[in-house]
Amino acid sequence: MARNHWTIEDVAARFEEAASTGRRLPPVRVQGYFNTWPAFVRQEWEAFAADEKVYRAYPPSPEAIDRMLETMRWVQWLEVEQRHLVWMRSNRYRWEQIGRRFACAARTAQRRYDAAIHLVVLHLNKGH
Repeated sequence: MARNHWTIEDVAARFEEAASTGRRLPPVRVQGYFNTWPAFVRQEWEAFAADEKVYRAYPPSPEAIDRMLETMRWVQWLEVEQRHLVWMRSNRYRWEQIGRRFACAARTAQRRYDAAIHLVVLHLNKGH
């Protein structure tokens, strides 16, 4: 998707969408291995003690995967610490948690995030 003008909100939303798309991808499995155990039905009382089922949302659309891959190329313009910061925020970590991870105040983490997103916006609007 070619756009003429990107804003900070557009880029931040695209990173959040990329993180959401990544969570909805099917799990990676090693090929060549399979389960030989037969499927069996549990009694109702046994089912209560069974492991919790992992909820998986519907898999993402091919367009969402393409946008995610495009967004993941954008992080090449950032330093490694900025990449971690942007992805943590895109995965909806709280500012306090992010600040703890980077050993700074929450407001400092916000300023660093804003600077990283702004850098991506500048690259996108420049036409890279």
